Formats: sequence, structure tokens, C-alpha cells
Amino acid sequence: MKKAIFLLSAFVTTFMSTAQQVTTVAGSTQGFADGPVATAQFFSPLGVAVDAGGNLYVADGWNNKIRKITPAGIVSTLAGSTQGFSDGAGGSAQFYHPFGVATDTAGNVYVADTENNKIRKITPAGVVSTLAGSGTCGFLNGSGATAQFCSPTGVVTDATGNVYVADLINHRIRKITPTGVVSTLAGGATYGFADGSGTAAKFNAPRGVTIDAAGNVYVADSENNKIRKITPAGMVSTLAGSTVGFADGTGSAAQFYYPFGVATDPAGNLYVADAYNNKIRKITPTGVVSTLAGSTQGFADGAGVSAQFHFPEGVAIDSAGNIYIGDQSNERIRKITQQLGVTHNNIDSKITVYPNPVTTVLTLQLENDCSLDKISITDLSGKIILQTQNSNTINVENLAKGIYIMEAYSGEDKYVSKFVKE
Repeated sequence: MKKAIFLLSAFVTTFMSTAQQVTTVAGSTQGFADGPVATAQFFSPLGVAVDAGGNLYVADGWNNKIRKITPAGIVSTLAGSTQGFSDGAGGSAQFYHPFGVATDTAGNVYVADTENNKIRKITPAGVVSTLAGSGTCGFLNGSGATAQFCSPTGVVTDATGNVYVADLINHRIRKITPTGVVSTLAGGATYGFADGSGTAAKFNAPRGVTIDAAGNVYVADSENNKIRKITPAGMVSTLAGSTVGFADGTGSAAQFYYPFGVATDPAGNLYVADAYNNKIRKITPTGVVSTLAGSTQGFADGAGVSAQFHFPEGVAIDSAGNIYIGDQSNERIRKITQQLGVTHNNIDSKITVYPNPVTTVLTLQLENDCSLDKISITDLSGKIILQTQNSNTINVENLAKGIYIMEAYSGEDKYVSKFVKE
């Protein structure tokens, strides 16, 4: 197959925001209506998630539905009807105050069905099933319907199909395998605050979860007003936050007031829906906290801190660095467009990416035959789904068909391109 040659600039390895513009994606007054984004209605939009095609999914809490917003600006109902519990297709399914949503690489949507105490799964065709949870508010590890949750709120998936759950009233972070086996990643029998390993750690009403490329899970530990980090081995530490309040700064010098949603970008930055501060915060990998957008409680589109939110709860980020927010009490879905600064360390460098389209192994070659330190593959939502180190090839055979982003690192340089998996 013919090689595809790309002239690629080496981008800095972190997003450098030079401006943030807040706009309204969808929503108007409280209610329920599908249709164009300007006339669509939500009732307590909470969690948000983005798929590889740029579709946005919303946990429409008190409408008890999962809504879908296409890139063309059309809002529809993926699944759900009246309050209750029922598996089934589309409008025959029922939820009870769904809070968190997440997507996987196959296009499935996972739902923290909070008042039903279950984790639900929705196929791209809208067929709803129950992945885990008996429906009883309680705590029990186990398989499928034998497991118990108590008001699960946040969900996120990893590259291998595991689902992580912020189990609010149990004050634990749970893990569900693709076959529905539930275990506890971290958190003990009582609420509180403690860093440590696994069940020795303590949380107080964890609400949001996200995951980075290395498999670290980040938690919005709401009533502790902190952002916590859990390594794949289950070691819990505090990335940022201290007492309730508002302050930018590093680590424990920063303050939050009921952080709810969290999301990561490919560079390892965290974005936090700081609900009671009515702001969207950003945390660098080193724990430096800043305010991306928001000021006092209210509703206003605009740049950065001139914008207003009213109890923002869900947050998601796409591959372009755009941030989506479930702005609960404004009954709207908001978007923060980041204008990203770029450096051009090696603008004349060439990289050969072949074959493209690819079916099995993707090969990358720099003009000067330098070796690559790392290759990362992300979907169009920005989720890292595959990585390799110290190699100029990566096996993509198990990826679903579609368009992906390739990020290659050599020394201080980063090269980015799209490729097609057939």
C-alpha cells in the first residue's frame, strides 16, 4: 500500500490555553423537548460524555433519559421514558435519576443510574441492559446483579473495557470488568479523609471519576473538597484541594467547593466542575490549579471569567480540547473552546506514517531515522486507547474501524496526525 507522507509540526506536550470562550451548545428553559439545539429542553442535565464521532451524551437527570446531541446540532433521546426501572430498547427502557455517563471505543454508553443503584449499558442502537447492581442500596462485591451499590454517580471506562464507578454513599471507588464482576478499587467502610492503599484510604461522597493514559483514576471527592488520585495498584493520594472555599494555587494551597465532575485531556491535565463555586477549574499534572471559566452564579456566555454557570456538574473533553459542561441549574449544555498555543520546534521535520488506511501494524518513521520514545493512539473524543514505548510501530489490529489520532513523541518533540483503521 502506498505510503502517506505527513508534514507535521512538533507540538508542545501540554495544552497552553491563550483564551477560553464559553458558549451554549443546547438547552433553553426547563422541560423536555428534542429537536434543534436552540429549542431543545433538559431538566437537570448532569453527566456528559463524548464519543469518537463527536456526539455528546447527556444524563438528563429529572427527565430520566439519556439524550444525544449530534455535531449537526440535533438533540434526540437515546433511551429512557418515565421514572422507573426497565431494560429494553429506546423509549421502553427506564431510568431513575441517571447522573453519570461514559462511552467506550465501541460506541456503547454506560450510565450511573443513581436512584436505581445500578450501572446500565446502552448499545449504539439504544438497547439498554444492566451491567451490574441488584437495585438495593447496599455494599457488596460480586458478579452482575449480586453486586450492590448505593447511589452511584460517576462512571468512566478504560481502554480494556473496565468501568470505574464513584459509589457515592458507600464512599468507595468500584471497578466493573467487561463481564460484570464488581470489586472495590479504593475506599473503606466509613467516610472520612485518608490517603493510603486500597481500603485503607477514605473518601467522603465521591461523585466524579476519570482516568488517564497510565491507568490512574482521578476522583472528585466532593465533601472533602479535594481531587484524589488512585494508581492502578490502588494507592490513593491527594492531587489538589484543602478546606472548602475558593483559591487557585498548587496542591493543598488550592480550594474547591463541592467538586463534582472531572475529565482528563491527552496531556494529563484535569478539568473540574467546581459546582458550588460555579467555575470550571484546571489542574496540571503537577497539581497547579487555575480557573478556566466562570465567576458568580448565573448565566452568561463569554470569555473566561466573564462567563457564568449555575451548579456545573458534568464535564467532558473532546480531541480538539473543547470542554463540555452539564450546567445543571441553567438547564443547558455549555462548551468552552480553548485556543491552544503551539510551538514549532521541528517544523521542517518529516514523518512517514504507513500504511494509511491500516489494518494491523502502523509504522512511523522520522526523516532523520530517530527512534520514537512513545506512540499514543486516541479516539476522536480524546480518550487514549492504545500506547507503546521505545518502538516505531504499533499494532492496531484490535481497534474498531474508524478515524483515530496518532501522537508520536521523540525527545521533546510531539508529532500528531490522523489515520484510518480499516
